[in-house]
Amino acid sequence: MEKINSKVVVVADGSFPSHPIPLSYIEEADVIVCCDGSTGSLVTAGYLPDAIVGDMDSLDAELAERFADRIHADNDQETNDLTKAVLWCRNYGYNEITIVGATGKREDHTLGNISLLADYSEYIKVRMVTDTGIILPFKKSCKIETFKGQQISIFSIKPDTEITSSGLKYALAGKKLRNWWEATLNEAVGDVVKLEFEGGAVLVFLLFRSPVPHKEGSEAQTYK
Repeated sequence: MEKINSKVVVVADGSFPSHPIPLSYIEEADVIVCCDGSTGSLVTAGYLPDAIVGDMDSLDAELAERFADRIHADNDQETNDLTKAVLWCRNYGYNEITIVGATGKREDHTLGNISLLADYSEYIKVRMVTDTGIILPFKKSCKIETFKGQQISIFSIKPDTEITSSGLKYALAGKKLRNWWEATLNEAVGDVVKLEFEGGAVLVFLLFRSPVPHKEGSEAQTYK
């Protein structure tokens, strides 16, 4: 049975969040699922994992002993630890997750983790929250809540997907995005952006009102 009311956060083994928005997802989570290598950073930050998933090659021995009752080892070498954690969430009935800590440290890991959002969206509702913004995957035409002036970048997984937009400063009219840069650094002109397309998958990056950390209770907290 789907556990539709649970707030689930998956903590990947990139740079641990510093911005209050991704941190707020951790603070408000009902369930925190760690990739094995992120467990140390999570505990150092003052949080506890409810589940630790991965091949356990990056888990400190002391932490492995301390959290032995919540370790879920998966030695499949055809998937990375983030995918293992996301699949664990799906198999346990969670239908929506937020991924944090998936960027930084290494660019190859960052690119791989972001690209996987399109795959994850096939079987679970997912968002990735970084220290600068939110990345959302879409498999079909969509409507996105924004604010006037919000910076938006759009990426197409398949270069032959035709995308038409409304609500953007630089409109897309049946545009095929042949390269990653082509629909970056756009801007919302109101509070809604619509994208129309068929086939493929689209990733949308929404920049926070300010990319730098805010004090607790600031307006940035409202843009999740």
